[in-house]
Amino acid sequence: MKKILIVDDEEVLRMLIADTLEDLGFSIEEAEDGEEAWEVIQKNSYDLIILDYMMPGMTGVEVLKKLKESTVKKDIPVLMLTARSQQKDKEELLAVGADYFMEKPFRPMKLQELVEEIFHV
Repeated sequence: MKKILIVDDEEVLRMLIADTLEDLGFSIEEAEDGEEAWEVIQKNSYDLIILDYMMPGMTGVEVLKKLKESTVKKDIPVLMLTARSQQKDKEELLAVGADYFMEKPFRPMKLQELVEEIFHV
């Protein structure tokens, strides 16, 4: 079973994503901010991290940078969620190491399709 970490400071959004992906048979863990995310990333293995761009404290971009600098965890694919839709924002995310990104707000079906594509389901 594939294991996914959802990191977002909005509890309702985490629940929506978790419900969508659990219905597909994925194992889900959640973190509500960047600091908590970094702690659990260091202790656990994940097949995908869904990471919010803007969070209080450690941002998603900061978590992404730390992850990609890590020798052990750098190969975990990261799907960035962002309300920022400018081309320069997307380019920044890709340059930092994001593998995928999705603009907020999004439809759960679109997220489901992207995750299925990532795992070749």
